Amino acid sequence: MPEVSRFLGIVITMYYREHPPPHFHARYGEHRIRVFIETGEVEGFFPKRALGHVREWLDLHRTDLEEAWRLASDGKIVPPIAPLE
Repeated sequence: MPEVSRFLGIVITMYYREHPPPHFHARYGEHRIRVFIETGEVEGFFPKRALGHVREWLDLHRTDLEEAWRLASDGKIVPPIAPLE
């Protein structure tokens, strides 16, 4: 599972050859969520502040995430995406 980005204690990953719809996984301490790229819908629980950071990062990098999804789905190397600053 390639790490796509890391910021503020949050780790963003995508699995290779994952099932649709396009999404990524985020980890913050013991918390885990799955975030759907197109809609921003979240499955799982994150603390409110960390979830806000993930949503802000998603809004900034939606196009990059869509491309990363295509690459990961094809089993190709996923380049890192800039962290939230």
